[in-house]
Amino acid sequence: MNSTSAYSSDPDSELMSLLNDYDEYNKRIYPEGATYEGDHRYDDKLSDNSEEANFAYYDSLRAFLNRLNGIDYTSLNSANKLNFDLFKSTLEDNLADEKFNGYYMPLGQQWGIHISFPQLAFVQPTETYDEYQKYFKRLKGFGEKVDNAISNMKKGIDAGIVPPVFIMEQTLPQMENVMNTEIEKSEFYSPIFRDNKLTPEEKVMVSEELKNIIENDIIPGYKKLYDFVKNEYIPNCRKDAGIWALPDGKERYEKSIKDYTTLNYTADEIHELGLNEVNRIVALMENVKDSIGFNGTLEEFNIYLKTDPQFYYTEKEDLLNGFREILSKVDTALPRMFGRLPKAKYDLKEMEEFRAASAPQAYYYSAPEDGSRPGYFYVNTYNLSSRPKYTMTSLAMHEAVPGHHLQISLAQEQTDLPKFRRDLGVTAFVEGWGLYSESLGYETGMYEDLYQLYGALTFEMWRACRLVVDTGIHDKKWSREQAYEFMRKYTPNSDQDIQSEIDRYISWPGQAVAYKIGELKIKDLRKKAEDSLGDKFDIREFHDVILMNGAIPLPILEDVIDNWIAEQMTVG
Repeated sequence: MNSTSAYSSDPDSELMSLLNDYDEYNKRIYPEGATYEGDHRYDDKLSDNSEEANFAYYDSLRAFLNRLNGIDYTSLNSANKLNFDLFKSTLEDNLADEKFNGYYMPLGQQWGIHISFPQLAFVQPTETYDEYQKYFKRLKGFGEKVDNAISNMKKGIDAGIVPPVFIMEQTLPQMENVMNTEIEKSEFYSPIFRDNKLTPEEKVMVSEELKNIIENDIIPGYKKLYDFVKNEYIPNCRKDAGIWALPDGKERYEKSIKDYTTLNYTADEIHELGLNEVNRIVALMENVKDSIGFNGTLEEFNIYLKTDPQFYYTEKEDLLNGFREILSKVDTALPRMFGRLPKAKYDLKEMEEFRAASAPQAYYYSAPEDGSRPGYFYVNTYNLSSRPKYTMTSLAMHEAVPGHHLQISLAQEQTDLPKFRRDLGVTAFVEGWGLYSESLGYETGMYEDLYQLYGALTFEMWRACRLVVDTGIHDKKWSREQAYEFMRKYTPNSDQDIQSEIDRYISWPGQAVAYKIGELKIKDLRKKAEDSLGDKFDIREFHDVILMNGAIPLPILEDVIDNWIAEQMTVG
């Protein structure tokens, strides 16, 4: 962590040097991320998931914070004062998590090495023989990562910090999927089928080495992890769904709410807000149902949508093509809503089979900063009878454009911002923007079809229900079944989707409440700007200002918009 900053008398330069050091540090400790971003200096290295590495991580954060506090804040320019404040809060928030020993629970149905490790095959450069040697070295390191994960879980058992039984049970088929796949159909073997610069002899050698590593390193590693989880870990996992059941559960949940929302809400306030939003959206859904001409209750209408075959595709390619048509239409509308659009492209991708069963409807994976790949809108094609047509528009607008792809890509392209700012993932901002993006379908003609309009409302209802369900589970001691029944009552989501979602909230406390809270804040700021500026309000400029600083905490976003409003009122 050596730096020349100590020899600088310029606080602005000193801060930039510190932030550059922090960026380099992150690439070293998370080399897989560096590879993803197009930095290939560490392509043969793996991140260290040992307890010792966890301790070292927090020691490093303390060292960065000490250096930061040694900088003369009053002498910084205004842009760097914001950088300083954001970096300090980032470090302090992360350090406040140290006592919770998050590394004790390294696996879940949506995260962990059993899911993340196969993704190396998609990002690792494998054009040349030398590049394959680096890939091989990484694959051979899987066993050590498994050993570390098992060691950490054992410590979690001793401390009583363990996930629910039913969450861990879902990891077993995920591991089985990888273990039982034929070697030549394995995700780890898949790079061999890409275009490459290998000679015929090299291709034979690479193929044989890959088969050997998969057979002797990868599969045994998965088997060892599987056996431990099944035979030792699951018998010691907790029975209750909520985080309240952990020794320091209440404090953990309060910290999670603050981290994800960046606001000082209590669990009770969020629960009440959710109930109010549910009631508001129910009235809107009733109006659309009546406009469609359905004679029956809202619950009956939701059952009709769940069960009528006309609302579902029977072929995966038809679902994917349906999304392509929607995205093409959205793309043509973007210039009306945004002054600045990203250079990075995006593409549609079918979610991999090994993780689809326990995964949500879709994911977004950002493009690397070097532009070597597009961003990917991953669509879940597992169990097509649970993937309704009527929510496809709002889903595409959230995950791709103008949602995550536009927001994240624009942040990455703000090269005047330090790297940590471009990478900030403030959930209330990122997911709040995604949900707000769905609402832009009303003013761009994307919801002219009444079923798509109803689908948009069901997605908003889904996020309102999250406020109720997340706090219900983790603060009010709701059971998994209570949460499921609440969601089933108010949304037409498929039973498969509801169960997957409920389990996501259980394994990721607090994250689900950030969507609605972020969306409501952005809508409040827009209304404030429209009311203040009248005819001077420009929707394209408003959106550009919202996105120009990357993902920032909501109180800081409010300051940015207030300043912009004040500036606009003095113009002309």
